Amino acid sequence: MENSYEIMKVVAYSIKEFEKEFLARANKKQHDITLISNPLSLETAMYAEGKEAVIVFTNDDVSEAVINKLADLGIKYIATRSLETDHIDRKAAGLRKIKLANVPSFSPQSIAEYAVMLALSLSRKIVPTVNSSREFDFRIDQHIGFSFFGKTVGIIGLGHVGQATAAIYKGLGCKVISYDIKYPEFLNDIETRDLDQLLNESDIISLHVPLKSDTRHLINNQSLSKMKDGVMLINTCSGELIKTSELLKALKSRKIAYLGLDGYEFEKSLFFTDHRKDENKDAILEELISYPNVIISPHQAFLTKEALQEIANLTIKNLDNWHAGKCSGKACVCYDGCKKALTNL
Repeated sequence: MENSYEIMKVVAYSIKEFEKEFLARANKKQHDITLISNPLSLETAMYAEGKEAVIVFTNDDVSEAVINKLADLGIKYIATRSLETDHIDRKAAGLRKIKLANVPSFSPQSIAEYAVMLALSLSRKIVPTVNSSREFDFRIDQHIGFSFFGKTVGIIGLGHVGQATAAIYKGLGCKVISYDIKYPEFLNDIETRDLDQLLNESDIISLHVPLKSDTRHLINNQSLSKMKDGVMLINTCSGELIKTSELLKALKSRKIAYLGLDGYEFEKSLFFTDHRKDENKDAILEELISYPNVIISPHQAFLTKEALQEIANLTIKNLDNWHAGKCSGKACVCYDGCKKALTNL
């Protein structure tokens, strides 16, 4: 039976048209949620007046100044529709007693499939082939690729997505090795290496780690120098895992022969919006895109119907728990480190 009363008043920022049906299906008219397309900022924080919670995404400004304004308006909860929380000033939220929650895991297969799709597309030069075919140029001379069978794939990060990615590569007949500080020993028949060994042995390297202080610019001159010449690098995580200026040097020298990115170090003001008419475009990104052996997409590895519904379901579950006075369990990303889940969560 649907509730005939308001449970929680919420405003959701940066809502895309395609998200609405998934949130509506998950919410079932339970919470009073206002959906707006504007990103959260100091200017748009006013839409949170009279609400208890805000729902945000990775491109929203959830800095200290914005959090203080939200707190002044009475906001008690912030739920992000993402695994990542680096866009939120968690300390500022903690000081203002605002509880935080993320989506700790959702459809890892969607992201894993996308990561492998980038790799396969690069290996068989799919983008140049399609572009040539659209111009009715059906020569194949420039489209020689390589097979993945027997190649060594290095997975950095063995969380849900890393393990799902490893399983696909093993199905392709690859030798899969891994590095993860949490899993220093054998995990699910995946051979482990220290980071330097993995960089040195891998033909394909796939990144699956969260952005933290010790992973920011994980890929830099030092780590790049330890890779094989002609290596393939795939990143479906934060763009800030890679120091782009040093990555460009590795592309020019052919240290990196194939590059697939579903993120960009300086994507904050670019991704999820249309910049075709911008007079001054990001020069570094323009250079990256110009390489035929590079594929860049705007952080859409998660973008499947299955993942979108799961994100919506878990976001609404966070609201449900808060309204019931419960901890959000594994989704809790509060600054005080509260991870205590009640037994009935």
